[in-house]
Parts: sequence; C-alpha cells; structure tokens
Amino acid sequence: MKIIRHLAPGGPAYAALQPDGSAREIAGDIFAGARVTDKVVKPGKILAPLSPPNILAIGLNYRKHAAEGGKGVPERPMLFLKSTTCLQNPGDPIELPVKLASHEVDWECELAVVIGKRCKNVPREKALDYVFGYTAANDVSARDWQQKWGGGQFCQSKSFDTFCPLGPVLVTRDEIPNPNALQIKTVLNGQVMQDCNTNDMVFDVATLIEFLSGSKTLLPGTLILTGTPHGVGFARKPPVFMKAGDTVSVEIEKIGTLTNPVVNERV
Repeated sequence: MKIIRHLAPGGPAYAALQPDGSAREIAGDIFAGARVTDKVVKPGKILAPLSPPNILAIGLNYRKHAAEGGKGVPERPMLFLKSTTCLQNPGDPIELPVKLASHEVDWECELAVVIGKRCKNVPREKALDYVFGYTAANDVSARDWQQKWGGGQFCQSKSFDTFCPLGPVLVTRDEIPNPNALQIKTVLNGQVMQDCNTNDMVFDVATLIEFLSGSKTLLPGTLILTGTPHGVGFARKPPVFMKAGDTVSVEIEKIGTLTNPVVNERV
C-alpha cells in the first residue's frame, strides 16, 4: 500500500492511494490499527509522510561512497542524529543557510526506513518484522559545517531547517520485501548525479535495525536514514554544490520521486 499524508480541512491526514489514482481516507493511527475506509478524498497539499519522534542517520554505509571520500568501510554502523525540525515536505524548498552561512550544501539520496512498532534488542532475522514501510529522503548536508566547523560532530551540518525532505509516499513493507535491491538516484537540474543500488550498503537494513535497537528503544514512527551512495557533490572534481534556483530530485525504485527546489534562507 502507498500512503500519503496531506493537508485536509481539519489538519494533516492520511490517505491510501488506489490503483485507479484515487485516494481513500485512512482512519486512526497508522501505527496502531488504522484502517482504510471507503471514503474517497481529494488530497490537499502533500506533506512529509510522517512526523517522526527521532531521525537516526547512518554515515558511510555504501562501499563506493566510502571509497570516493577516501574512507575505509566502517567496522560498525556510524550513527548520527538529525533534528526533527529539519523535516521538509515534497515540493517545498530546501533553504541554503544564510544566518549561519554555508556555501557547500550537498545532496544525499537515501532510502528511509520507518519503524512500525516499539522495539528493543531486535535480532537481525526478525528485524524487518518491525518495519512499517519505506520512503525516500534527501539527507541535505552543509559540508563546510560538517568537515570544518562542526567540532567533529555531524548534527549541526545535517540539522538546518529543511535539510530532511521526505516523501512523497510511504510504501508499506509488504510491497518491498527486500529493501536491499532497489535502484536509487539523485537528479540535479536534470543531470543524474547519483545512480546506485541499495545492495551496495555495507550494513543492510536488517543489520541496521539490530544495531540501532541494541540497548535502545525505537519508537513507532522512528525514521532511519540508511546512508547515501557515491556521487555526492563534495567528492566531484571540481566539487559541485547546490545553489539557489536549482531543483533536486531523489528517485527510488518502488517508491517514486521526491523533488524540491533550492532557495536561499530568508533572514
């Protein structure tokens, strides 16, 4: 099932997309016994498909991406956090920071995993049972803050407002039985910049869930960004970064295309 979150007259609401292109209202909490009703709705503005309690992100999780940055493959998943306030809707702009200025804002297409039920210490062989579904994300990154001014931490560079576009749909796990067999790409102004397959991950989705739930509770709706493939802007010669007026899209097989324009932050 493909689920959208949209702005209804009463506020944010969920709907299930139908094969004929229509949408039906979803009643209840999607993580606690929601059901698809017979009510056909006309979706309003499309929103990010969820408002997560936490955004857990993984670095250097594609072999070719680690290589292009001159890094070795990590021994265990490299975790960092993104602020939940950096979430952005499909179609809404990525804002290049002006107040705390960055001139090296980069794209990162990522498969995003949504946890469906509370879990802790999940074994790898049962990990996918705890997945609600998958969506597309752009882990936008200010490389100057990441590499020069962040004090060795990633959170600042990854958490500026609008730095986590998400969507456009949430695809339930039954439609993607193997999340590590999906084509994934970034397109900037019509040019393909990243083009890979999730089978290049160092740690697959099940392994990530096992690791992230170890001695830690994952709540329903927790968003896991699983890393980006090779082709990022900072590794190009010369480097390429996003600028105002650009349009960037993340495309993932079986999920769809997430597109956002790029603007300067208003201060």
